[in-house]
Amino acid sequence: MKKLLVETSARHVHLSQKEFEYLFGEGSTLTVKKYLSQPGQFVSEEKVNLIGPKKSINGVSILGPLRKEAQVEVSLTDARTLGLSVPVRESGDTAGTPGIKITNLDGTKELVLEKGVIAAKRHIHATPEDAKEMNLTNGEIVSVKVNTPDRSLIFDDVVVRVRDDFAFYMHIDTDESNAAGCVGEVYGEILK
Repeated sequence: MKKLLVETSARHVHLSQKEFEYLFGEGSTLTVKKYLSQPGQFVSEEKVNLIGPKKSINGVSILGPLRKEAQVEVSLTDARTLGLSVPVRESGDTAGTPGIKITNLDGTKELVLEKGVIAAKRHIHATPEDAKEMNLTNGEIVSVKVNTPDRSLIFDDVVVRVRDDFAFYMHIDTDESNAAGCVGEVYGEILK
């Protein structure tokens, strides 16, 4: 069975062009800090503060490129810190989710999102070729055994997402990564 690189996806924000310009000024564009494993995706130099009903989390990265709709992805631990009850959802599935206040770092601009805060459902990105080779289908739910020196475990309920512009990786959040003791390069094995 082909091994799968498992990456930890830390808290981050996706914004639309309009929302980004509101926070950072008309005509502003994202500045690439580091490209990510998924083609065309990157961490930007720009950061924001998340203001919850209970507490704030400052200096959260904005991922690029900009999107049609805002979305905030946090771990369930982050959600508790903020004072929010968030659902575990696939990216883009924001109907009925809680909103949040977002400010630029100095707090001079405040954006209120009516919805869009989720804990991302653990998932596998795969190209159609990867999916065919691994006998996977888009939307399929699988289990993945993550092998680490001290805390190996099996993640159930992992959704497979297939698209031409993906690269073959599994994404988990920081809570899941810590539970499995993920440090450095970690591989998983798909169980069916």
